[in-house]
Amino acid sequence: MTVRNRVAGWMKPSAWVLEPEPSTFAPTRSGSRWSNKDMDPVPPHKRTWSTFNYIAYWISDAWNAAVWQLASSMLAIGLSWRQALPAIAVGHIIIATVMVLNGTVGARLHVSFPVLNRSSFGFYFSYFSVISRMVLSMFWLGIQAYTGSQCVYQMLKAIWPSIARMPNHLPESGHITSSGIMCYFLYWLILMPLMFVSPQKIRWFFLFKAVVVPPAWIAILIWAFVKVPASKGLFAQHSELSGSALSYAWLSALNSALGIYSTLAVNIPDFTRYAKNERAQYVQLLVIPAAFTLVGFIGIAVTSAGIVLYGSVLWNPLTLIDHWDNRAAAFFAAFTFALATLGTNISANTLSAANDLTVLFPKYINIRRGQIITAIIGPWAFVPWEIVTGAQGFLAFMNGYTVFLGPYAGVMVADYWIVHRGRVDVPSMYRPYGRYRYTYGFNWRAVVTMLVAVPPNMPGLISSVNPSVRVGGAVKVFDFAWLFGFFVSLTVYSFLSLMFPAKETFLEEAIISGTDEVLDDDNYSQDAKQSVDKEVMVA
Repeated sequence: MTVRNRVAGWMKPSAWVLEPEPSTFAPTRSGSRWSNKDMDPVPPHKRTWSTFNYIAYWISDAWNAAVWQLASSMLAIGLSWRQALPAIAVGHIIIATVMVLNGTVGARLHVSFPVLNRSSFGFYFSYFSVISRMVLSMFWLGIQAYTGSQCVYQMLKAIWPSIARMPNHLPESGHITSSGIMCYFLYWLILMPLMFVSPQKIRWFFLFKAVVVPPAWIAILIWAFVKVPASKGLFAQHSELSGSALSYAWLSALNSALGIYSTLAVNIPDFTRYAKNERAQYVQLLVIPAAFTLVGFIGIAVTSAGIVLYGSVLWNPLTLIDHWDNRAAAFFAAFTFALATLGTNISANTLSAANDLTVLFPKYINIRRGQIITAIIGPWAFVPWEIVTGAQGFLAFMNGYTVFLGPYAGVMVADYWIVHRGRVDVPSMYRPYGRYRYTYGFNWRAVVTMLVAVPPNMPGLISSVNPSVRVGGAVKVFDFAWLFGFFVSLTVYSFLSLMFPAKETFLEEAIISGTDEVLDDDNYSQDAKQSVDKEVMVA
């Protein structure tokens, strides 16, 4: 076969169809599958994540540049460390609670977020939350990639100082230089090979990051306290805000703390589905607040020292490193930040978006292909350097996507724990004409909940994107967008579902027994086959 014929063959859609797997048990209709191996419940032999792995995972994820920037950017908007640190702690205690509630569902049922979401939103309406959450992951991938490119720049500058004098051929309005684009491309080249690592094996990368990054950042903290004692730096810094301005700034900071991992609070089942048992992921309730608050403290303390040393609030740690004269220290520090962004991009962004893509195109996309697609589109399509041009813009971005993620998390928690009390039907989550079809694939209760919880935050979101748009007092709700969306959706969805129950979704006990047999055997039980056949006939 000639090269031309091979290329022509690859261009045909049929060449990219995934091979059928014996474990796939969703019904087949008109030659199109509703599931693939990566969408199916995780079989017992692949449930390998232990308590230790979740500790390593969150230590790894907490030690990333975005958490450092989150904390230090709070100083840039006028808060003191005494006000910023509690905002970080409280925010992550709340997120950790929601994380464990949704994570327990994934650990019990061993299914991913996009599949699980069908039981609450309806088979087809779930695509709304899946697509929007996928887009948010790609946005966040770009943000982290841009931070990673700054790390690459600092590493290259330590080796090749003349890169700082590299001619710029891009306009100032582009918010990025020629050397910046070059480093962004280099970071992207480093990221791509990691897309081929499976979720089961990636936990070892998290362990490596957890061993390397924390000691390095603690060393930076020690450097900051040696250069500027706490009495002259951290403890001497006070807020210039007062009254309602201080209150709303603190709420905005809290919301930003909630927003930084509000994506994972929704799709944590993508990872807890691999847990050995549901108890293995309970440790998240402790490790998340502890790890994130510690990293926040480091970011605040080092930034406070930077104010004294360099005369400005260097909320971006890579900007701080740019002031160092010690090239070896600058290289190693930038390397640890680069390693941190790589780990976060894999865990919180590419894997999450890949799970979403498997549900959108199960016939063609598995997790590995989804990661590759995400890594190709995300870093380039959303021009992240336009978003994070300053501390205010960074916090506005962090606040922005909480408008949707708070309501999603609220509906998921309400549906499983309050409405159905854990009694769900796992096989029906894979069936377009199963019990979770609701009304034409839409759970109207979830639709109404979204219409109640999301619109009140839209004026504030618009104003944050374009400050010239005046929305009056409506912008104040946006300062606590996640909390508003979560509790409103939790209340509204629970009320509608209990007052107007979808009777076909209520069970005497959960239908999960037999799931393992389906996964381990080549065929369903006879009853499951007949159930699927009836659904296909109806379709």
